[in-house]
Parts: sequence; structure tokens; C-alpha cells
Amino acid sequence: MPLGSAHNSTPALKVRLVAQLRAQGKSEADAYAIAQAVLLKSGNVDKDGNATEKGKRRGAMTPAERAIDRASSHSKHNASDYSYNSRTNRATLTGRQK
Repeated sequence: MPLGSAHNSTPALKVRLVAQLRAQGKSEADAYAIAQAVLLKSGNVDKDGNATEKGKRRGAMTPAERAIDRASSHSKHNASDYSYNSRTNRATLTGRQK
């Protein structure tokens, strides 16, 4: 499935992940298979490849919002305690939070 034609029916998260995998040198078929497996395991798509509610929410987020959400969900800190670095796609604590 060509990336351009996927935009209408493929969840946004899957389109982005496939593009990232293709940029890493994966074949199109491998990229789609890996993306489906990863997103299914994380609960972002169902077995048919359709976005779940979680997948729709995450797909609507910006990369910064997703990075901050990932970082804050694995810590005791609030999302507002993080800053986003677009170069590394990482959220890091700002200042000295306890």
C-alpha cells in the first residue's frame, strides 16, 4: 500500500511509523508489518488495523505532546514539568522538580 494512498484509511500513527521505518531502510511490506505489530501490541490499532480510541487520541497529538505524555506517564511528574526537544524527540524535566 503506497504511503500516499494510505492517508485516507490508515491511522495517522501507522502512517508516521511506516514513514519512520521506511526512512530506516525497511521495505514497504516490512514497515507495514512491523507497524501493525507494534501498534496492535500497544493498543493503538485493532487486529484489522483500525485505530482504537487510544490510537485516535494519540494520532491527534503533536510529536511534542506524545513525547511529554510518554515521559509524564512513566513518572510522578506533571506534563507541565517537561520540555520538548524536537531534535531528539524527547521530553526532559525542566528545572529541578522533586
